[in-house]
Amino acid sequence: MLMELTEIYKRGKEVFSERKFAMSVAAVETGFIPGHDRAVLDRYTFRTKYIDGHPGDTSCTILGTTLATPVIMSGITSPIPAIRENGLLAVAQGLKQAGSLMWTGSPLPENLKEITSVGVPVAANVKPYKDRNRMFKDLELIQAAEVTWVGVETDAGLGTKIGDRPMVKNCAPLSLDELKEIRKSVSCPLFCKGVLSRIDAEKCLEAGADGLVISNHGAHVLYYLPHPLQVMEEITKAVGDGAVLIIDGGFRRGSDVAKGLAFGAQLVGLGRPILYALAADGETGVRDLVAGITIELKRIMDLTDMENTGSFSRNILIEG
Repeated sequence: MLMELTEIYKRGKEVFSERKFAMSVAAVETGFIPGHDRAVLDRYTFRTKYIDGHPGDTSCTILGTTLATPVIMSGITSPIPAIRENGLLAVAQGLKQAGSLMWTGSPLPENLKEITSVGVPVAANVKPYKDRNRMFKDLELIQAAEVTWVGVETDAGLGTKIGDRPMVKNCAPLSLDELKEIRKSVSCPLFCKGVLSRIDAEKCLEAGADGLVISNHGAHVLYYLPHPLQVMEEITKAVGDGAVLIIDGGFRRGSDVAKGLAFGAQLVGLGRPILYALAADGETGVRDLVAGITIELKRIMDLTDMENTGSFSRNILIEG
């Protein structure tokens, strides 16, 4: 029997409130972004179709990778090892059971090969370190671990912040030419993470990216960033069918995921929810989180006549 989502979040937050790693779920400066994310998501309600509808199928195939759900993990490594012993492997196991995808962030996990050996699809990010040799070395290590996809954090050119404190330092913004060099060095699908404008989306496509992660980076980069839904229209117009679009930023329930898909995303990422689920009940918590959100999504699909995850459109949303 699955743990209910409300209980997962309650238990997870209780654990976080008692531990040193609680800071990791805070936001840059005075914390505007998380509340704003919720406000944007709450602007939209659903246009239903109860009669003569079709059952929805949540499975999808993205760049040759088949998943049971469009709900995946956003790029995180820290503070997972501090939450539970062998926490990264627990997350991998839970996501595998849910038919999802794991995405690691920084620091690069030392046991990345062990993680990919679990059998869950794995994507891994690199940061744009000032020491570009270090960045390219990380790209080599990631690919040696046989990941499914590689991500580059295009938005972390000045590192990250939590509250007033700089966290990841020693980064420098990437140029278009450098993105092209990264593309040449990566043999699997490449994603650019942290895209929030048409201009950056177009440059990532010019560099040869296979996908974009439309994200405000968990509120850890810049104060007053928009929610990704606010920029999805300009990005989808610029990209067309030229790249896979993944969205994250405050998504917590199946209804949030449905809104992300309706705006044109193919996958929706979870950041803090994965941490709460791991804290709540280890790999079982992670499995139950993704499974529970997917069940909610399936219910919405059935009642809005969305036959598959590619059927979603803005027509099912009412703004106001």
